Amino acid sequence: MGKIIAFSNQKGGVGKTTTCVNMSAYLASKGKKCLIVDLDPQGNATSGLGFAKSEVKSSVYNVLIDDIPVEDAALKTKIDNLDLLPSSIDLVGAEVDLVYIKDREHVLKKTLEKARVHYDFITIDCPPSLGLLTINALAAADTVIIPIQSEYYALEGLSQLMNTIKLVVKHLNEGLKVEGVVLTMSDNRAIISRQIAAEVRKFFGKRVYDTVIPRNIRLAEAPSHGVPILLHDTKCSGARAYLALTEEFLSKQPKK
Repeated sequence: MGKIIAFSNQKGGVGKTTTCVNMSAYLASKGKKCLIVDLDPQGNATSGLGFAKSEVKSSVYNVLIDDIPVEDAALKTKIDNLDLLPSSIDLVGAEVDLVYIKDREHVLKKTLEKARVHYDFITIDCPPSLGLLTINALAAADTVIIPIQSEYYALEGLSQLMNTIKLVVKHLNEGLKVEGVVLTMSDNRAIISRQIAAEVRKFFGKRVYDTVIPRNIRLAEAPSHGVPILLHDTKCSGARAYLALTEEFLSKQPKK
């Protein structure tokens, strides 16, 4: 049974998609069978893996609303062991459509329960909001990874996210846990980056990963080439950081 991990932060631009895509790619490179679920209507994980949203025939929308099996919509990526359940422009209306479905918070969970037997890890790139799509992701997930940008406004809204997670645990998914917190876009030369890191570590304690993701041009340009960083530049600081983060993540997984 594969582990389902939601990558969530309702604040946009914190490196959520970058972290989801690159960790998934490195997990796949280590022989783990992975599925990325692009649950963000912006579809950045889809385009960042080289697929045009407008050309996607079946997407996560069809899986949620039309009950299409995951295997019929999943796409093979350029990386062995890495599949993608793509986003599409239809996903914009999914939150409205879900309102009319019975047990609407658990639609994604029911779908992924059938698919998780085929994967070691299913990673969900959540929208930058706390709407019904994100609630579906948190209700389906075993754990959540929270990317936090090393900047002044990073801690704003964090209590709202944690409160949402608590409510999901109480009402929808009592087994949900915070897998870890990733500090992203860090500039170690900047005092503010170090201050934010200290605040986050004070708040989350040991759940904060030791590995910190730096600001890196090569990391930022990889999605425009439709590839994760490991197919763009494995030697840059961003690639080394995501490899180290993936190894740290794996080291904390229960031994089977």
